[in-house]
Amino acid sequence: MTDPQHDREPTEHQRYAHYLQALDAASEAEEAELVAAVLRDQDEAMAQGAVVHHLDRRAAQLLTDAEFTVWAHIMAAVIGDRDYLARRLREWTLLRTIALDEPWAAEALTAASDWFQRTAATAQIITSSDALSLLAEQGRTRRVRNAASRRMEQLDQPPN
Repeated sequence: MTDPQHDREPTEHQRYAHYLQALDAASEAEEAELVAAVLRDQDEAMAQGAVVHHLDRRAAQLLTDAEFTVWAHIMAAVIGDRDYLARRLREWTLLRTIALDEPWAAEALTAASDWFQRTAATAQIITSSDALSLLAEQGRTRRVRNAASRRMEQLDQPPN
C-alpha cells in the first residue's frame, strides 16, 4: 500500500522552499543553470518569486563588487523577457550606479518601482544627496519621501 502523502508532487510551497535552499547553496558556476531550472517550473508566479528572492540576496551581496556587472549580464540572459525579473535586475543596477556615485538620470529614479524607491531611500549605502533630495521631493509615496528626508538629515549631521 502506498502513502498518498508521499505519492503526490511537492506543493508549490515545498518547491519554493527547496528552490531557495538550492539557490542559496549554489556555487557561482551552478547559479545560472539553477535559476534557469527554477524558471522552468510550471508555477510561473512561484518560480519568479523564488528567483526574485535570490536576485535580491545576490545583488545586495555583490552591489559594490566589481563582479556585479558580469553577474547581472549573466542573470539578464537567463531571465530573458520576464518583465518583473528584468525590471528588478535593472533597478539593482541603478541602485549600484547611485551607490558608486556614477552618472544616473533623474527620470530613472522617479519612474522606478515603489520597491526601488523605498530601498534607495533607506539603504545606508546610498549617500547621494541628489538622489535622496529627489526622492524626498518626488518620491511616489509619503513613506519614501519621509525616509529620504530622514536619510538626508542623517547625512547632514557631523559624526560623533
